[in-house]
Amino acid sequence: MGLALVAGLALVTGCTAEPVPVPPRDRQVPAGGFRLVAFDSCPEALRQLKTAARAYVGPWGFGPNGDMRTFGRAEQAAAPAAAGSADAASKAAAPGYSGTNTHEAGADEPDLVKTDGKRIVTVQHGKLYVVDPATRRLTGELELAPGADQFGGAEDGLLLHGDRALVLRRDGWAGMAKSAVPGGGGRVADAPMPEGIVGPQLIMVDLSGEPKVIGEYRIDGNLVDARQVGTTVRVVVRSAPRLNFPYRERATDGQRTAANREIIDNATADDWLPRYEVTSGGRTSAGRVGCERVSRPAAYSGTSLVTVLSFDLGTTTLGAGDPVTVIADGDTVYSNGPRLYVANDQRWRVLPMLTARNIAPDPRDETTEIYQFDISGAGAPRYVAAASVPGWLINQYAMSEWDGHLRVATTSGRTWGNKPNSTSSVYVLRADGTALTQVGKVTGLGKGERIYAVRFVGGTGYVVTFRQTDPLYTVDLRDPGAPKVSGELKINGYSAYLHPAGDGRLLGVGQEASDQGRVQGTQLSLFDVSDPAKPTRIAQHHVKQGHSEAEFDPHAFLYWPAERLVVVPLTVHGTGMPSNVALTLRAGDGGFTEVGAVDHTLGTGRLEGMTTIRRSLVVDGVLWTVSAAGLKATSLSTMKTLDWLRTV
Repeated sequence: MGLALVAGLALVTGCTAEPVPVPPRDRQVPAGGFRLVAFDSCPEALRQLKTAARAYVGPWGFGPNGDMRTFGRAEQAAAPAAAGSADAASKAAAPGYSGTNTHEAGADEPDLVKTDGKRIVTVQHGKLYVVDPATRRLTGELELAPGADQFGGAEDGLLLHGDRALVLRRDGWAGMAKSAVPGGGGRVADAPMPEGIVGPQLIMVDLSGEPKVIGEYRIDGNLVDARQVGTTVRVVVRSAPRLNFPYRERATDGQRTAANREIIDNATADDWLPRYEVTSGGRTSAGRVGCERVSRPAAYSGTSLVTVLSFDLGTTTLGAGDPVTVIADGDTVYSNGPRLYVANDQRWRVLPMLTARNIAPDPRDETTEIYQFDISGAGAPRYVAAASVPGWLINQYAMSEWDGHLRVATTSGRTWGNKPNSTSSVYVLRADGTALTQVGKVTGLGKGERIYAVRFVGGTGYVVTFRQTDPLYTVDLRDPGAPKVSGELKINGYSAYLHPAGDGRLLGVGQEASDQGRVQGTQLSLFDVSDPAKPTRIAQHHVKQGHSEAEFDPHAFLYWPAERLVVVPLTVHGTGMPSNVALTLRAGDGGFTEVGAVDHTLGTGRLEGMTTIRRSLVVDGVLWTVSAAGLKATSLSTMKTLDWLRTV
């Protein structure tokens, strides 16, 4: 797990890993929030960036107190869907199809498969596939990254509107033998990689006929997340100065630090500000985020920048993205449609080092900074307000806006060791000028535990904490100035994902556990929360030795309200090879009824690992399941296979 975390933290930029430092101990973040200001000029911006960065460099380059080579940010797992009285994805979709499981209705999220009821589009391992669900035929295929396989780089995402698809490739630079400009037969034409730019790649695809690439955008940095409202897509990118700090073998630490500061002193604005390239109509243009588009908070490190890009899927070109950049870090994105929030905390920079040394985190390092942008218009986002709250977020679903208030759930303190001192809280914030001001809070949840799942449904919050048992807290947030815990349920195990199922019901997906807190396999729970003071679990379905992708990525979860159908992918480890299926249950008034299971078995050998079911969709009474091996159509009424469209 530690090796996986370190691997996830490193982002290679040329020869430079993305630097995200730990703030010095004397850093003070305003309690109520802070305002962003623009620089007076580009030379002044560069001077201030250098001054800030010098304090964060050590003998190894940027890192915690300069004593480690680099700390980047682990990607946040996407997490539970909709915040509302019913499933947001189903409300946003037409009645005949399910759509992607998303956090908020009207704010779509990138995923590896999308449908509008007329077509199903999926992108996996460098290829895009189009399926006609009516005829159950594969109608289009487009190779975006020649040579990519199931082990090739980070997962791609997809957004869809009409005859346009936008593919978001997290590592668009990796393994790209060809550039995405229109070529024969809808394929990508031969062209060299752009020099220097290392970061995500956005590809606009025309689906009106044989799928073909009609535009491409590359930018320095790392894709954080994106949201789509109507035809407008907001893409959040995190970047770092492109500085190489060579290790000097024979030097002292003091000499290495001095040499690294000299590298900072000699840097130019081009080393800091993200560069981008736009390809359209066979022509490529290059640009760089201008200094006039960069803002800074009162306290910043100068080593990380967050850029919000805007694209219109209703046009035929991507354009330059109309970038808005803040000198800050960012790893969590939440949007309710009119507003976009970008948050960052100190967790991934602080916890690996502190855990290894069994040191309690300093409260000043346990803060989450939140930036609020107005995205209600079609133009560039407008910065509105910012805030800082104690603790760190589990994922984007720890944030939710309701009735003009932002609710934020965080965990603070040490969650590891024999005597953990962690607790969790819910803060209520409201925009007041340029600050998100705290108007209420609930603290002291789950002492010695951490948050595993959060769901806000209207004026109620549901918070799951866990160490040995699972307290499910219900939090009354109807009065923003006086939130309070209204109920608590303690059971073994935990829910990592919570989903509103209407009529006072809440679904949970997580792990069963022993009395000592040892996990024992996937469990689905059905909670009755009609009385917030007395939440109860009325049903449980336990799969021993099971694990589900829905436990950490709720895009893998499907709830179809019309039939109260729950579909989750499962990997069950037994005596032989893992078994991969999509489990379907019906959540009735009396509990769960098992409907059946779908598998994508191709036999043993090289393709076995590609049959893990990742996603499920419903289109006109047909359950579509998606794996790297293909798409299977299953009748919802009989659970019999209708068609199997292989892509391998």
